[in-house]
Amino acid sequence: MSTVLALDTSTSQSSVALVQDGKVLFTKSHNDSLSHAEVLPKLVSQALALNNKVDLVAVGMGPGPFTGLRVGIAFAQSFALARQINWVGVCSLDVMAAAINQDEFIVSTDAKRKERFWARYKDGVRVTQPAVGKAEELEIFKIPIYKEEDHFPDPVQLAKLALTSTAVTQPIYVRKPDAYPLPAGVKFRPMSSMDLAVAISIEKEVYGQTAWSVDQFKEEFAKSPKSAQYLVAEFEQEVIAYGGIFCVAEVADIHTLTVVANHRRKGVGRELLKRLIDWARVKKAQAVMLEMRLGNDAAQPLYKSFGFTEISKRENYYGPGLTAVVMRKELK
Repeated sequence: MSTVLALDTSTSQSSVALVQDGKVLFTKSHNDSLSHAEVLPKLVSQALALNNKVDLVAVGMGPGPFTGLRVGIAFAQSFALARQINWVGVCSLDVMAAAINQDEFIVSTDAKRKERFWARYKDGVRVTQPAVGKAEELEIFKIPIYKEEDHFPDPVQLAKLALTSTAVTQPIYVRKPDAYPLPAGVKFRPMSSMDLAVAISIEKEVYGQTAWSVDQFKEEFAKSPKSAQYLVAEFEQEVIAYGGIFCVAEVADIHTLTVVANHRRKGVGRELLKRLIDWARVKKAQAVMLEMRLGNDAAQPLYKSFGFTEISKRENYYGPGLTAVVMRKELK
């Protein structure tokens, strides 16, 4: 007898199946892109409660968003190592395609940033390598396009392919991950009321006459932690940067992101921005917005690298002749 535990986290859905000699003992999925790490162990536990004997672990190797995809792969590899059994990786797009009866078609999943992961199939065989691109770019092929909303990777199909297809040994990321090493020696933590005096001092030093007043800073900080998040970065127990974000309805607004001059271009601002965006996702915000001073050539590449795009300008926003560029990032 052969029992395969199959799991996939390459899309917003966490999926698990337990298949014994072709018979499906368990299959269940949960759709929430932010809960892979929480949901996957629970689904596996439910499967093992029916049959704890597993001979092989099969896992979807992507392509998929970096954070979600690595949850499934790391779990599968760890489980196999602990049980001293083999694991097999399968292209998640191939799993989706296996359920489609069509001569020629494209399988596509959400890659965030208004992009799609995709591959082209003919007579059930993949004829292109997994790739990533804008959704409109796929229309030029003029063949059916199947998305994950209709054909999420089926873990039962995954279990079958693991026994018959060529194994995939490396995660299929197809684009560079957004992960960067943390700045050396820098500690990030929530801002406390004890940090206000230092933060206000940095605010005046960096922005001069356009800096927030003491009352403005205290008013915005008072909204945390319920509807706002303020963070600081410390180096050798000294505050060197801070950032703040406010969430109302479905849109979060980054109010400030400030790094002292001698610690810029070291990844401090990038890490603060990443953490503020992560907080907005936890708050279920649909988008994040910010204002950037026109001509701030140092900050613009950072914001663009996170997927922010210019949507408008506000003249005299920072004072006479000082224009703000309004930028927005979708979180869907």
